[in-house]
Amino acid sequence: MTATPATPTTHYYVPQPTLYPFILSGGMFLLALGFILKMNAYAPGPWIMIAGTATIVYVMFHWFGKVIAENQSGAYGEWEDKSFRYGMIWFIASEVAFFAAFFGALFYLRTLSVPALAGMDPAFSLWKDFSAAWPSAGPKGASFTPVGAWGIPALNTALLLGSGATLTWAHWGLLQNKRSQLALGLLLTILLGAAFIGFQAWEYHHAYTGLGLTLGAGVYGATFFMLTGFHGFHVTLGAIMLIVVYGRCLKGHFTADRHFAFEGVAWYWHFVDVVWLVLFVFVYWV
Repeated sequence: MTATPATPTTHYYVPQPTLYPFILSGGMFLLALGFILKMNAYAPGPWIMIAGTATIVYVMFHWFGKVIAENQSGAYGEWEDKSFRYGMIWFIASEVAFFAAFFGALFYLRTLSVPALAGMDPAFSLWKDFSAAWPSAGPKGASFTPVGAWGIPALNTALLLGSGATLTWAHWGLLQNKRSQLALGLLLTILLGAAFIGFQAWEYHHAYTGLGLTLGAGVYGATFFMLTGFHGFHVTLGAIMLIVVYGRCLKGHFTADRHFAFEGVAWYWHFVDVVWLVLFVFVYWV
């Protein structure tokens, strides 16, 4: 008797063994090693970082391409779809925890640490003239001018909110099989994300050269650049993912019933939008 091959809906697809995880680990090690060497002024540091970055990009390009090819061949079914969704949910949950830690640090500094230093008994305080006013560089931080909320930050808020709307519009086009609406909505989202990144780069340049606001500007400088910098990094990653999804849409990938790659990236982009709104309020505004 000949056994009937299992279908993708009844059997979880198991790919062939691959060396990609090991190569990726090596690339990440090189990137970290190069960064450490660069921070300690060793000449090979930047070159090792470039080698590590190139290795990571190589693995991502080929590994993700292989996953896309497997999906397009029909190897994935209901089990895989659930697995991808659970994985994306847990990934975004970890990102929520990541940003919650930095917002927690900001809350601690503003409401506990800085007021406690300012409220110390002058007889025992090393910084008798220190006040609890925020933004603060701390007792010994360099002076600076904070970034105003109603300039570039407000513009970037409008850009990100607009990008969320265009992405949702693109999703509606996919669900209704309107490919032109899907492509245009994605392209607009990418352009708005790129504009956000460009304006944030300009803001950083202005902060360093015109406002004296650097990573060395005490506790405010540290929290400002950690929160906005990591958020900008996430926007950059999201834009790259949107570009990949856009290219796949142009090739005719995704249908109204099967499009989790698009949906997962949309989840991520909307998460980035929400983080920016919280960041805008508590870092720039209040």
